[in-house]
Amino acid sequence: GGPLTITHPDITRYFMLIPEACELVLQAGAIGRGGVIFILDMGEPVKIIDLAKKMIELSGKEGIEIKVTGLRPGEKLYEELLIDESEKETKYESIFVAKPTHYSINDLEKDIQELLATQDKIRKLKEIVPEFNHQPN
Repeated sequence: GGPLTITHPDITRYFMLIPEACELVLQAGAIGRGGVIFILDMGEPVKIIDLAKKMIELSGKEGIEIKVTGLRPGEKLYEELLIDESEKETKYESIFVAKPTHYSINDLEKDIQELLATQDKIRKLKEIVPEFNHQPN
């Protein structure tokens, strides 16, 4: 077979195993309250090129080419796990409660109008959504 395609050699992603996902759903259901968002600490991100090389190695095949296809529009090189010092721990070591964000509908409508009216949409969008990370093509 081959080639094995990846979008970028430096791209990283977080992964969780199916049993971890099931456990998160069950534990969140057991301790959850309405409107609470739970986050699983998934450890360190994995470089996709390393994963690709390991998959080729585990297949037992040799000479499989890894072809870089380029980032798709809007695709990021890395993901940010939403766990920081503002998150609250639960009784489960790797499950956190996300800090709620409150935003008034009046402020949102005002921000949307300002966004539509401004020439510098990227700056305004970053002001409205601090986590926004623009990556030009």
